[in-house]
Amino acid sequence: IQELLRVMRTIDDRIVHELNTTIPTASFVGKVDPGQTCKELYESLMDAHTSRERIIKNCISQTSAVVKTLKEEREKADEDAALLKQLRKEQTKV
Repeated sequence: IQELLRVMRTIDDRIVHELNTTIPTASFVGKVDPGQTCKELYESLMDAHTSRERIIKNCISQTSAVVKTLKEEREKADEDAALLKQLRKEQTKV
């Protein structure tokens, strides 16, 4: 998931470049509609943010379910060190 998020952040990481290529210079003002290109850039950013948010919430939900299961298992097996270690690892993810 971290790799997927890294790829999805590309547009944010390159925002200066995106703005420089979206906003026309004086010689291209008549050929490009800056309002439309800015709107498209904004929509692209919003889509990227929405997708990332959905993926992050899905990951949190899945990891929380694993934590809940591990807590239930821990209650049944009191002194299982490996189980406790795995539980702590999953809690750290959340």
